[in-house]
Amino acid sequence: MVDSATASLDPTVYAPSLSETSIELRQSLQGDRILAAIDVGTNSVHMVVVKIQPQLPAFTIIEREKDTVRLGNFRPGTNCLSDEAMERGIAALKRCKQIADSHQADDIVTVATSATREAENGQLFIDRVKDEVGLDINLISGLEEARRIYLGVLSGMELHGEPHVIIDIGGGSTEIILGTGERHRFLSSTKVGAVRLNAQMVTTNPISTEEYLQLRAYVRGRLEPNIDELKTNLAKDESISLVGTSGSIESLAILTAIEKLGKVPDPINGYTLTLDELESCIDKLRRMSFSERLKLPDISARRAEIIVPGAVILLEAMRMLGMDRIVICEHALREGLVVDWMLTYGLIEDRMQYQQSVRERSVMKAVHKYGVDVTHSKLAATFALDLFDQTRGHLHGWGPMEREILWAAAMLHNCGHFVSHGAHHKHSYYLIRNGELLGFTSAEIELIANIARYHRKSAPKLKHLPYKALTKENRKIVSQLSAMLRVAVGLDRRRLGAIAGFQTAYDAKARQVTLKFTPVRTDDSCELEVWSANSKKACFEAEFDVTLLVQPAM
Repeated sequence: MVDSATASLDPTVYAPSLSETSIELRQSLQGDRILAAIDVGTNSVHMVVVKIQPQLPAFTIIEREKDTVRLGNFRPGTNCLSDEAMERGIAALKRCKQIADSHQADDIVTVATSATREAENGQLFIDRVKDEVGLDINLISGLEEARRIYLGVLSGMELHGEPHVIIDIGGGSTEIILGTGERHRFLSSTKVGAVRLNAQMVTTNPISTEEYLQLRAYVRGRLEPNIDELKTNLAKDESISLVGTSGSIESLAILTAIEKLGKVPDPINGYTLTLDELESCIDKLRRMSFSERLKLPDISARRAEIIVPGAVILLEAMRMLGMDRIVICEHALREGLVVDWMLTYGLIEDRMQYQQSVRERSVMKAVHKYGVDVTHSKLAATFALDLFDQTRGHLHGWGPMEREILWAAAMLHNCGHFVSHGAHHKHSYYLIRNGELLGFTSAEIELIANIARYHRKSAPKLKHLPYKALTKENRKIVSQLSAMLRVAVGLDRRRLGAIAGFQTAYDAKARQVTLKFTPVRTDDSCELEVWSANSKKACFEAEFDVTLLVQPAM
């Protein structure tokens, strides 16, 4: 999957008053904050603990933690995390939480990537972590992983407005990104990683020439489509620089530096590894047995096992890109999680302001892709958010995050028409669920998809498997927000924008909400809109235990 869209979208079609989300969150921050960011990868669990100074804004890393747990070592012959791997992961996350708690972290952000994303029992692992560790793991897509890696790199080095290709080699996937320090030009995630390759393709020790050549050919074949697509985003004769993140690339840089300089570079950030040095290093590594690689300086047993596949990925990527050197950046996904958190809370503006609207832009890209009626969707979103805001504190206590999810669902509720008119609400669910909305976690995308799916026809039911799979709280979010969306959609039944707006009044004693609307034209009674809203209000009344009256304002 690739995302190479570069078109600028009209900001007037973004969510009405969505900036209120970051404003409200920002107002909740007073003084410095401690944040822990945890990346549950295929090979390792990484954590950074940072001190965030909102007034600057800036963050300082105060602790790092890494534990090689090999989640990607699936049960033989299956696509499932092994019990042993899950136990290692849970033990590592318990240590991470203890460290975060020792620093009195105000928040802990935890994401899982390739192994958990692909495992058939990945949700079981997520549930166990919640129950046994007390951490909520957000599952993110490959493209979302790439976006956050890009944010992390931007926090660690300046790109000076020049095009840079960033490569991050993980245990299960490799992310390749093109950007200049502003909005990314291209994101990609390929299911080729050091742990995955070692498990699937390496059986000899030392690796035989035949397996080595097969490994290189396989990697080229997997990377080639995305690298070719990346090149289409470069202007003719535009030069690029190459940046590398991840443990595999850092280990290769350290090995070559020790041979060349006699010591480990300090810092490794900014160190340059040349293609000639890499080729020489690989030629030696592939002829060594595991025990011989294990004796190399700064190489752990886990790294010694997967260093050759990781090196092959880097080698083939550099050759296909025509690059003769790569600069190391220590900041990657973990730091990207920190930056994304700061963006969510409205703490970063200036040079990374473009990233603040990534969620809105991602939704609007889907709106245009699926030919959604933007005028109707904008009005439905406006009405849904107005109903959300005017009933908040009376009927519900949802906050800015749920508000943004409601907006996204409202904008995309009719995207299923792209497939067919019949049962389009069900098609909307699948298009949203599989649409790679950037900036959202998998859990948030599932919420958006479910809310859109229930904007019409039957109410949410436990016999519907996607709804049943949600947590109890998330089912409540879907049920209540979809009920609001139903009423909002009904208020634009003729798709003429006949209603200018409305105000609601809540009578707690009578358990009654009165919605008084103002028509655009004084001679328009909006009878069809009133009928439609009344026909769709049953879910709203049931969810909030109220009676809803829809009538014109006097």
